[in-house]
Amino acid sequence: MNIIDIAIIVLYIVVTLAVGIWVSKKASKGLDSYFLGGNNIKWYYLGLSNGSGMFDVSGTAWMVGILFLYGVKSFMFMWLWPIFNQIFVMMFLAVWIRRSNIMTGSEWILTRFGNDKAGRASHLIVAVFAIVSAIGFIAYFFEGVGKFMTIILPWDFSLYIGEMLLLNSEQSYALIIIIVTTIYTIKGGMYSVVATEVLQYLIMVVAGFLVAGYAFFSISDIEIANVITEEWKNIFFGWELGTHWDEKYQAFNDLIDSEGYKMFGAFIGMSLFKGFFASIAGPTPSFDMQRILSTKTVKEAAYMGGFTNLILFIPRYLLIGGIVVIALVVLSPGMIANSSLVGGDLEVLLPKVINLHVPVGVKGLLLAGLLAAFMSTFSAFVNAGPAYIVNDIYKKYFKPEASSKHYIKASHLASFIVVGLGVFMGFFAESINSLTLWITSALFGGYVAANFLKWIWWRFNGWGYFWGMLTGLIVATLQFVLDQNKANFSEGSLLGELSSWHAIYLFPIIFGFSLLGSFLGTYLSKPTEMQVLKSFYSTV
Repeated sequence: MNIIDIAIIVLYIVVTLAVGIWVSKKASKGLDSYFLGGNNIKWYYLGLSNGSGMFDVSGTAWMVGILFLYGVKSFMFMWLWPIFNQIFVMMFLAVWIRRSNIMTGSEWILTRFGNDKAGRASHLIVAVFAIVSAIGFIAYFFEGVGKFMTIILPWDFSLYIGEMLLLNSEQSYALIIIIVTTIYTIKGGMYSVVATEVLQYLIMVVAGFLVAGYAFFSISDIEIANVITEEWKNIFFGWELGTHWDEKYQAFNDLIDSEGYKMFGAFIGMSLFKGFFASIAGPTPSFDMQRILSTKTVKEAAYMGGFTNLILFIPRYLLIGGIVVIALVVLSPGMIANSSLVGGDLEVLLPKVINLHVPVGVKGLLLAGLLAAFMSTFSAFVNAGPAYIVNDIYKKYFKPEASSKHYIKASHLASFIVVGLGVFMGFFAESINSLTLWITSALFGGYVAANFLKWIWWRFNGWGYFWGMLTGLIVATLQFVLDQNKANFSEGSLLGELSSWHAIYLFPIIFGFSLLGSFLGTYLSKPTEMQVLKSFYSTV
């Protein structure tokens, strides 16, 4: 790597740490300042921070891979998250959530179910879900940034004890970046997260435009047309995917067949079904909800929700499009010669293009931008997850009376625990794709049913919410364990068959179990107090 590129990356890391630590004094005033920035941060900074937090390197690498393989139809894969949920947030959910004037999503749930035994059970299960999802996302980032840095940087950081390999290079790089990011996030809380994410967003915008411009001027239309087909460019689709690549690139057609999305209509239908209910259910108790609760007013919460997607998609898709154009022309001829081509090969297209086919200077800025993308998203979860441990479990059930300084120290410890568990889970993850599907389909599948019902069904109570969420969490965890151990199951066995199903196709099953838990929990216990319901519907 050129000295100019290295200098740009080092400068970026130093400036990020300096900014994060510089604003950290504001976070020491109390939990409200630490986790919500004292509700003094302007909505457009929070919107930039929220958008920056969604611009992660693991997701970008995954999106580059699916656009490369599936063509323009791949935008439909984005509905897995779903990307249109911010419309629901902007229109009404942000307003409903912000009116509560509380600190976390699990604290918010008490306004719906009350502070009796059932309400406290629902409060506890939201906190547990928030912690599990934060750990899952940290594993997802760990998997992505390790692959990214190993291909980009020339040094082998494998760690041996004697002749035994303790950490491979991917894991070592991921740990180094995670430790650096954790330090400034823990030190400064929400103030550090927002300040550094605004800086990181600006770097990502510059990187996106530079890569798109470089691809536009260095790759000709003829070169691209020689690789892709009309089907690759076709935005419309039927029940089943057509042939995307010509005979010369048959290896890519074979890869599409093996990925499990050949029945594209069914896949999109399932994504829409899940996406609609997930959008109505509202933001998960993580960094997105923390940004809503951090705004100054109810109106600014809605502004922030609408601003997030507006500033996220343009630079991100410019970057993705530029990388894919270069990869199609430069890397695809070599890839088809690989007789053992697998989906994991698509996840390293992003770092390969940057490492081998982007000019000096632009490479350094792009690396700083993608490092920023990782650090901003990671820091958002490191800030959000511990809020639930400290505010909703430790403070509520173990030490209700203590100084602000004590709770902030407890938050530091909780952050290290959450990061440690996420890294541990990342060691066992198969790929970015497997974690993406587990988070978006299985884990969120367990969240959707109970959180959809809480808005529309007055009879739904705290015990229904608790059992609906718990059932979904258990089934989602079983799905992850099965998926990670599928190589150990004999072919044709029940466990072997279950482990081979894609997580998105299991969504209706997880959703159904969660609904069953919700209904049984609701009807086998008394309704929420009418006074609590009236207060909720009049104030929230």
